[in-house]
Amino acid sequence: MVFVKRGFLLISALFLLLSLAGCGKGEPIKDASKYTSAVEDIDIPNDVKVIGFGEATHGNVEFQTLKKDVFQALIKNENVRVFVLEGDFGGAQQINQFILNGTGTAEEAVKTLDYGIYKTEQMIEFVQWMHDYNMTADEKDKVYFYGNDMQRYDFSKKGLLDYYEVVDQDKAKEYAALLQHVSNKTMRDLKNDQLKELDENIDAIIKDLETNKDAYVKQSSKEAYLFAAQYVQIMKQRTQLFLNDSNYMNLRDEYLANNLQWIVDFEAAQGHDKVLMSAHNGHIEKTSANMAGYKSMGQYLDEVYKDAYFAIGTDFVNNTFQAQNGSGERKEYTIKHHNALIDAFSEVKENIFYVDFKKANESPDLADILAKKQRMGNIGDDFSVWYKFMKMLYTINMTPAEAYNGMIIVQEATPTKVIE
Repeated sequence: MVFVKRGFLLISALFLLLSLAGCGKGEPIKDASKYTSAVEDIDIPNDVKVIGFGEATHGNVEFQTLKKDVFQALIKNENVRVFVLEGDFGGAQQINQFILNGTGTAEEAVKTLDYGIYKTEQMIEFVQWMHDYNMTADEKDKVYFYGNDMQRYDFSKKGLLDYYEVVDQDKAKEYAALLQHVSNKTMRDLKNDQLKELDENIDAIIKDLETNKDAYVKQSSKEAYLFAAQYVQIMKQRTQLFLNDSNYMNLRDEYLANNLQWIVDFEAAQGHDKVLMSAHNGHIEKTSANMAGYKSMGQYLDEVYKDAYFAIGTDFVNNTFQAQNGSGERKEYTIKHHNALIDAFSEVKENIFYVDFKKANESPDLADILAKKQRMGNIGDDFSVWYKFMKMLYTINMTPAEAYNGMIIVQEATPTKVIE
């Protein structure tokens, strides 16, 4: 009897998995190609300030290459000069120094981000391209690189202490001693009482910067001061994430949005009124539809900028990608994915194409699909082979027209190789 019951439970579980996998294919829309364009022809409304570009996965050649392709299109079509990555703020400034001044190499610069997903040929090629572009561009046309993440300490700490070497060498030594035990390597070993002490020390530095703002600006520059103040805020955010682990995802997306607003405001003062932000689909979409229940960066941005925030998502059909398997080892996985929207364009011949939802809404059939909830690609940097049998584990259930303003569809996606 026990074996019969177990057999029934196993069969029931298999049926559940198959139903959740959702492998049914939707119908193609006649003349769907009329509502597509090449990525190089992406057109953004004039009043947009922030363009969000989402990745359906972190482990595909095509989605990483699209960073460069989308940025190039927006440089040409929209006069965008600022690229922001879901990556470490301090590390990204090392990339910015490379593309502006040629400091180091593209590979060395990329590795300062300290994220495995970015240690790829595609990312190195993108950074090298930005460097080469800047070497021949007029000063007004140069491009700039930022990160808006706060999950690392090293280069924000370095930027802060380097600033104090300029404005107050005694305090530079004092703060170096206070922060000596804080690094990317040691941060996960810090005990709760050490984190609380660190948080208090960071607050003291913030207070010092605020109290002595006029003097420090006079000894350096307004821009250098603003960066120092932002470096210490990044360290504060990293510490708060550790101290509030149960609220990690909520806090992180709030910080991602805050840091992006800082970048937008800083660059607007330099004459750059549009910014391209590249992150995971789950961060840039506007509806916080993620299964984990946190408020997405995209929803924060939508609330702040309203129509001046333009979100471009991505999705895939046949996808072989690489990701960590939970133990840190990277493996390749293959998924075939369908939903009503991507299947509507299944007869389009191009492997990669852009769908502007405003244009697509001219088709009653497409407008109906865009207004209905469906499961859209959303794979992070951790994956297990059994995830592929449960569609809810590699997709987000969302309404495309509410989450995005447009979408890039990749029909055949291939895996990146991480450079160790």
